[in-house]
Amino acid sequence: MIAIITGDIINSENHNSSEWLGILKDYLSKLGKSPVDWEVYRGDEFQLKIAKEDALQAAIHIKALIKTVKGLDVRMGIGLGGETFKGVGVSESNGPAYHRSGRTFESLKEDKLNLTIATGNGFFDDTLNLMLKLALHFMDDWSTVSAEIIVLALDNPNASQREIAERLNIQQSAVSQRQKRARLDLVLELLEYYSKTLKELS
Repeated sequence: MIAIITGDIINSENHNSSEWLGILKDYLSKLGKSPVDWEVYRGDEFQLKIAKEDALQAAIHIKALIKTVKGLDVRMGIGLGGETFKGVGVSESNGPAYHRSGRTFESLKEDKLNLTIATGNGFFDDTLNLMLKLALHFMDDWSTVSAEIIVLALDNPNASQREIAERLNIQQSAVSQRQKRARLDLVLELLEYYSKTLKELS
């Protein structure tokens, strides 16, 4: 079982792609090789193949990275499942994970949501998507500063507040405040719950 993330950049038409494309490609390059594992196509759409365990963290990481650019956001549909055909690139491959990702991505605009998941298990989908919907209430509102603190926390999970303060050249108390404002604790709890859910799924 793998995970496919299908996404597009919100408000990309109002921004020069140089503002966000490099950031996105740099991160995707850390996760795999293009075009086998990821592709950016049609200007502002992308697809990523990733281990199912890492899918939600990657999606939240991408969201935070894109939101470090003022005025931008991202829509993503995560699909879990098998892969029945491996094409030259991820956008040519096929299987249940791709179908679920595509379908959930297509429904995002209609549902006015920016992140949903389809695992193939109705109960887990309902639970995870309810939690995501609640989390999006604050994630969609991340300021560029909040987004930056989330990126740093996900990039350096073992870094202390003091180390992050040194990196940003701010007081440790300011790091603590920024993490609270970004609701980092809830993001980490959500990722923890996702990990537990996957153990039930497999």
